[in-house]
Amino acid sequence: MAERWLEPLGLLHGPAAFHAVRAGHALPLAGGPASFSLLRLIEDGREEGIHPVSRLPEGWDELLPALTRRPLPFAGLPHDRPLVMGILNVTPDSFSDGGKYADVKAAVAAGHAMLEAGADILDIGGESTRPGAAAVTAEEEIARLLPVVRQLATAAVVSVDTRYAATMQAVLDAGAEIVNDISALRQDAKSVRVVQEARAPVVLMHMPALELRRMHEATDYDDVVLDVARFLRQRVETAEALGIPRGRIAVDPGLGFGKTREQDLMLLNRLPLLAGIGCRVLVGASRKRLVGSVTGVGRPADRVAGSVAVALAAAAAGASILRVHDVAETVQALRMWQACADGAVSQPAEAG
Repeated sequence: MAERWLEPLGLLHGPAAFHAVRAGHALPLAGGPASFSLLRLIEDGREEGIHPVSRLPEGWDELLPALTRRPLPFAGLPHDRPLVMGILNVTPDSFSDGGKYADVKAAVAAGHAMLEAGADILDIGGESTRPGAAAVTAEEEIARLLPVVRQLATAAVVSVDTRYAATMQAVLDAGAEIVNDISALRQDAKSVRVVQEARAPVVLMHMPALELRRMHEATDYDDVVLDVARFLRQRVETAEALGIPRGRIAVDPGLGFGKTREQDLMLLNRLPLLAGIGCRVLVGASRKRLVGSVTGVGRPADRVAGSVAVALAAAAAGASILRVHDVAETVQALRMWQACADGAVSQPAEAG
């Protein structure tokens, strides 16, 4: 059977997107508010032409529902705007904030500050995945995570960034709601069952190699966008076959994980292709090497402006969850971006 993809082109936003859909010249991307007017047809890795959405060749229409239908609400959160996921690493060695929140009191305070700034989700991590970082055991990871998860889960939707089934079970029992697995449930054979039995939403990320020390070296692809999309679709189909409904799954292209700067930029440029998987798309580029390489800013903590810019670009391309360090700045930028796209501010602004 041929492998087929529809890649949205000619994205529209704001009133233009609405009117183009009403006139039959565009279709909503993942339910809107963005829409697209053109589609690139891809079959078995080969482009089969670009067509207006109203004139698709026979047999391709069956791929449209997954691309145009709004995914189910993720973790019961709003689905009419991009969600902001605040990054909280309780590690000694993460690339940007390692050691800053290793103390439980500091981590909990930082989590509450992110919530006050507008975070929808707190993503708490107990293992660094930066290049060269040493792997930690599930026991060590659990010891770092549990005191923080227990306190923040009473105030927020908590996601935990982990590859280990034992950690998943422990944090879900402690009140976490979402599992964010960079290995896409491949690292630990028991993880699928833990997520399925807990009925937990899960984020599946693309990472070409399971060994942390090797994953940043594996950058050979035929077409990085198609290869990543193919991997994620296969992981979603596997998870669904094992009892995890597609509505509880989000996908993450894994920027920086086994990708060069050019490959990361290509994934961002062609991000709408991933909407055809039928899941929410999460993008995490915050303070990463990509931002530093493009902007020339060496220190990760100084990459705020570049990180906000890439978050807005991802949102415009259909990402519905943005994983960021700088919550207040991202929330402010998203509100302004949405107001400009809508042509009106939804509520009165304060003076000044």
